[in-house]
Amino acid sequence: MASAPSTDGPTTPAFDHVVIGAGIVGAATARALAARGERVLLLEQHDRGHVHGSSHGGSRIFRMGYPDADYVELTLRAWDAWAALESASGRTLLEHTGAVDHGRAEVVDAIAAALDTAGIATERLTAAEAAARWPGIAFEGHVLAHATAGRIRAADALEALLDLAAADGADLRFGVRVVEVRDDGDTVTLTLGDGTTVRTGSVVAAVGAWAPTLVGALLAGRGASLPAIRVTQEQPAHFPSQLPDEAWPSFVHHPADGGGVYGLLTPGEGVKVGFHGTGPVVDPDDRDRTPDPAEVARLQAYVERFVPGVDASQPTLISCLYDNSPDEDFVLDRRGPVTVATGSSGHGFKFAPLVGEMLADLATGGEPHPRFAL
Repeated sequence: MASAPSTDGPTTPAFDHVVIGAGIVGAATARALAARGERVLLLEQHDRGHVHGSSHGGSRIFRMGYPDADYVELTLRAWDAWAALESASGRTLLEHTGAVDHGRAEVVDAIAAALDTAGIATERLTAAEAAARWPGIAFEGHVLAHATAGRIRAADALEALLDLAAADGADLRFGVRVVEVRDDGDTVTLTLGDGTTVRTGSVVAAVGAWAPTLVGALLAGRGASLPAIRVTQEQPAHFPSQLPDEAWPSFVHHPADGGGVYGLLTPGEGVKVGFHGTGPVVDPDDRDRTPDPAEVARLQAYVERFVPGVDASQPTLISCLYDNSPDEDFVLDRRGPVTVATGSSGHGFKFAPLVGEMLADLATGGEPHPRFAL
């Protein structure tokens, strides 16, 4: 494999692209680029499969239940991308459990309309009908189910992408922190934590919560400021259940009093339940991951009321980061030699193999999706 060159002289970069960040988006991008025959270096400041960002853990929801046509269309493309990834990796990554939304009429009805417009089959149920089918969940308001949904084996998906990237020639390096990205015009120079440098004509900063500090100033210098990315520490938990695995769809609740709650089974760990985007603002490099007792109690109270199929008294707490954009839209764009990915806003994992292809397109001269452009 190619080795990283010094930039002390007029050397030719040994890599066509350097991808920073080996979370799910960076791994998907490295894989997509390497599969196209591009020479790729992937740099990750932490260990492989680390727990410091947004991609760790055993499971994530896949659902098409958006009230927005753009995102529904992207879920259809992502569904196919996950199938292709399963075929390429020989691993089961997306388990088809179905999904159910319930709660506020205006939200559930908007989701139903968007799915109907896209030709995605749905089923309307009363709260009583839904409780009879899924006794582990207590439903309120309107209820909508769709079958093209389920749970992603998150840790397995990350490993599959990293393995495929390496198999296609990508150089994967862990424990390597990028401390500076310097704009040199047609190229960029990366300064690493040990003081060495790497020069490249294309860098993909798939760094989520770290994007503002790593490439924010560079992008601003090219007249393309990032939106205000709000980094929060979220605190979902796994709860034990005696119900069989098949009793659990992926579920999202839109409570009458506002906000949103999600849940799904992580086989072998319990039912994961969490509030969406309500955690405290943190510095991704300086957080102690200590659970907030008041938030733990609030989550347990919610679970006791709305998820009767689990033991609310026995949470196994999880800590993860959200990189939230103001409108919860992704940021996927390029300026000069720098491509950036941030703003996953707690709902990006389901799109990972598709987003990897979109970022690979950007890094090789393609145009951004209009909605996600800077």
